[in-house]
Amino acid sequence: MHVDLRIDTRWLLPMTDDAPVLENHSVFVTDGRIVLVQPTEVAGPEAAERIVLDQHALLPGYINAHGHAAMSLFRGLADDLPLMTWLQDHIWPSEAKWVDSAFVYQGTQLAIAEMLRCGTTTFADMYFYSSDSIDAALNAGIRTVSFTPVLDFPTNFAQNADEYIRKTMDVHNKYRHQPLAHIGIGPHAPYTVSDGPLKEIAALANQTGMPVQIHLHETAFEVQQSIEERGIRPTQRLAELGFLNESVSCVHMTQIDETDIKLLQQTGASVVHCPESNLKLASGFCPIENLTQAGVNVGIGTDGAASNNDLNIQGEMKTAAMLAKAVANDAAALNAMSALKMATINSARALRIDDVTGSIEVGKFADLQAVRLDSLTQTPIYDPASQLVYTDSSRYTEYTWVAGKALLHSGRLTSIDEKAVIENARLWQNKIQP
Repeated sequence: MHVDLRIDTRWLLPMTDDAPVLENHSVFVTDGRIVLVQPTEVAGPEAAERIVLDQHALLPGYINAHGHAAMSLFRGLADDLPLMTWLQDHIWPSEAKWVDSAFVYQGTQLAIAEMLRCGTTTFADMYFYSSDSIDAALNAGIRTVSFTPVLDFPTNFAQNADEYIRKTMDVHNKYRHQPLAHIGIGPHAPYTVSDGPLKEIAALANQTGMPVQIHLHETAFEVQQSIEERGIRPTQRLAELGFLNESVSCVHMTQIDETDIKLLQQTGASVVHCPESNLKLASGFCPIENLTQAGVNVGIGTDGAASNNDLNIQGEMKTAAMLAKAVANDAAALNAMSALKMATINSARALRIDDVTGSIEVGKFADLQAVRLDSLTQTPIYDPASQLVYTDSSRYTEYTWVAGKALLHSGRLTSIDEKAVIENARLWQNKIQP
């Protein structure tokens, strides 16, 4: 037996229930998939390439379960504002003026370069001109879950919900056979999508098996508006429409109570936690401990760089863990290993791709990252999981593989011209600058 790649590592974190941390193990890869995991001391098959990482942690690549990649070109454009002011007075007008095919492709390239440097191997994206975002991902070699947005009102991309949905299905038909592209539907939020399109989206998702993602219970205003106009909370409205199920990921969920949590339990819908964006926009706190105790699957995302300002999942994990402890008034809430699972296998489950990625198991794609743990700020090391979450470990990411291909090798991007990406971003800045 011969394999394409062998990786020997000091610490292996598979993100499976039965093996939290393994020492001195090797992962063997052929045709982009993991074919063997065993102790390094055991003789293994010959490999065309062997990488020895004797001071590193090897773990699944992070899965950024929610974002708007192209909005990296709006990074820092409108900071220190509440959500609705930020959206209505700054972001939506800027999108109307600038967002087109070129904006999305080049903005997504910028986001991908940043994410690969931080160990992210899959990103969920909800943005206009989704074909261009997918093309940027495929050309870079990264995995993406693309949720074409749906709204009731017109944008540069479409005029009404029917056109958004039609364009979503066009994207689905075009890319559904691409192994690195997973296509979903992205109704923006309950306050921007009416009942008819929500029912149609639920039916389409059921017919095609496409995942669905929606911003939900992001602000107190959204919940209060729903109660005043409809007499029910947004989660209850979606449940009554037959919208919520295991294929749906609900983003933010900062304004939820026990009735909302019970509906998530009953329907099997996941939550995607975006703590830094929520904190920056003062949207509220997602009660992670209550959700996990109720058995609700919780993944993690950065949101867009226009409301977070970076796309670093490691920082997101640290913030999530700290915030969960404060909200629950319990220092044991969301421990380091649980935070890592949120960023890997839990996010894969939320996006309905846990059969192909999210953990280091035979048969899954080799979507991996290696983080060096022998630097000054990583010394001494007693617990690799704790070190990865609570220190600034992302700056020491040296390798990022997607389907066995090294997109970050020895700290250098291999599939993206970093200088060209930076130059393009600066050209956009010069155009957009108020």
